[in-house]
Amino acid sequence: MDTRQLAAFCAVVERKGFSHAAERLGVTQPAVSLQVRSLEKRLGVQLLDRSGRRVEPTEAGWRLFHGAQRLLALEEQLVVEVAGDGDGALGGDLKLGASTGPAAIAVPLLLCEFQRLNPGVHVQLEVHDTQTVVERVADRQLELGIVGAARRHRGVRYEPFFRDEVILACPGGHRFAGRTVTVDELREETLVVMQEGAGVRQIVEDELRGLGTRLDVRLELGLQESVRSAVVAGYGVAFISRTAVESELASGQLVEARVEGVDAQRQISLARGTGRVPTRAGEAFVAFARERLEP
Repeated sequence: MDTRQLAAFCAVVERKGFSHAAERLGVTQPAVSLQVRSLEKRLGVQLLDRSGRRVEPTEAGWRLFHGAQRLLALEEQLVVEVAGDGDGALGGDLKLGASTGPAAIAVPLLLCEFQRLNPGVHVQLEVHDTQTVVERVADRQLELGIVGAARRHRGVRYEPFFRDEVILACPGGHRFAGRTVTVDELREETLVVMQEGAGVRQIVEDELRGLGTRLDVRLELGLQESVRSAVVAGYGVAFISRTAVESELASGQLVEARVEGVDAQRQISLARGTGRVPTRAGEAFVAFARERLEP
């Protein structure tokens, strides 16, 4: 089959339209339309429903989409292996994404050490909120994602990677220091939260929902670094990864507390695109990281 036609079709399905697919592929919209029409003519079936506001696959289109993803991934892997020695030194690109929690914990140092051991690999790490990382893995813009919350997405599958602990971080000398506080006491404090889409926020919201309450949002300051800075400066308290604030805890800039009934242990997950065949570099990094992260 013509893989250019398959790539155009998959891009239309993933981006839900011809114009966005053309942007992703770097071609014109008519060129994408021509490739898809040629594919439909060859197969003798309609692959896309163009009647609504969004372009959606037909039943036959969904069947082709899942098979085409595997075929395109295999083609990508074959090109890499043919270009280099499949059994020799690692090479090529390793594109990963991490949400802000994992990106501040272990991932950067793991990648630095991995690249030093494999100088032929070009490592590229993107840092986004959890939802964006998952979407970019599903869109095949990233080979791997490392996220703190496994958000359901049919284009992504998850594997356990390592565990992390979420604590309530407070300014140095705060009255909550070293205590387990009630939800009512928490409501009396200004709670600084991360933006919608952040893994820590999702986990804490789920825990509080189980207690019959929800976050009282007064300060929403984006992602982890902004929240940490605000708490250190004394503007409130925040739920945050313990590992991400270890230096501040050690220096006394921040103190740790817990909330009664909230057990915010979380599983850091590895996200892979459904049906995507991993590269040698990607598989080597996962094996390397698991070995280093084992307790």
